[in-house]
Amino acid sequence: MHELPVTEQIIKVVLEHARKADAHRVVQVNLVIGDLTSFVDESIQFYFDFLARGTEAEGAALHIRRMPARVRCHACQHEFAPDGVDWRCPRCGNLGGEVLSGRESYIESIEVE
Repeated sequence: MHELPVTEQIIKVVLEHARKADAHRVVQVNLVIGDLTSFVDESIQFYFDFLARGTEAEGAALHIRRMPARVRCHACQHEFAPDGVDWRCPRCGNLGGEVLSGRESYIESIEVE
């Protein structure tokens, strides 16, 4: 359910930029979503299609590029991809670290006509 307010913001930003560009139609919206956000692609797509009805974004293709989680170990500075819930550094065994990617969610680009 937390995809609804996120998708509302996406639609708001897309329409603002489409209107600034004096566009008649939004053709495609490209999103980047980190794997740690817990956003579900299908839910974003559902809300996007629903909220875009009657706007310049109705019928626009929505592309979601997933950004995998990457962590830098605090102890040895090794960068690694956590394996599910196991956030132990594969090099030194230290638990956790600095999250480098996987939390992001942003509009990468908007294509309009």
